[in-house]
Amino acid sequence: MRIALLRHGRTDWNAAGRLQGRTDIPLSEEDRAHLRTLALPPDWREAAILSSPLSRARETADILAEGPVRIDPALIERHLGDWEGKRGVDLSADPESGYGPVETWGWDGRPPGGGETPREVLDRVAPVLGALEEETVIVSHINIMRVLLAAAHDWHFDGDMPFRIKRNRLYVLRRVTGAWRVEGEPVRLVPRCA
Repeated sequence: MRIALLRHGRTDWNAAGRLQGRTDIPLSEEDRAHLRTLALPPDWREAAILSSPLSRARETADILAEGPVRIDPALIERHLGDWEGKRGVDLSADPESGYGPVETWGWDGRPPGGGETPREVLDRVAPVLGALEEETVIVSHINIMRVLLAAAHDWHFDGDMPFRIKRNRLYVLRRVTGAWRVEGEPVRLVPRCA
């Protein structure tokens, strides 16, 4: 069985470089319009659609879905603690922030102020994937995708990241003997037919 991971569309906070975490920021008007010009590739149009409860993911799923969208609260973005709402560039410049590159997090790196570790995110999200019984497109967030792709690549948030997450692409995973593994290169969304 396969699943496809898709990051939500851009928000004004994305454009400003602010870390959103669980703050419920909607899509920007510009990206909402852009998403309306795109569609899922033909071989994913019959897949179930599962979304984070945050509006930026729900809106992305609603725009792209050709059927109903299911919401799962476990797919909410990683809790970023004290980093939430701040700009990554400002956090990087402050040695007291505890903020660092993804490649230095490790599975147990925790944002200050009650944030979640990557391991806690994986423990929250893995049961959702384990319960899937049909091909599904999961519309969520960069940190959810980072954790799932890290596990699929056997990467431990240490050293060079073996993947880059880009927008408007499906990152396909296939379940192989109980584990999720990356299948091929990311698949671009396609132009919507008029």
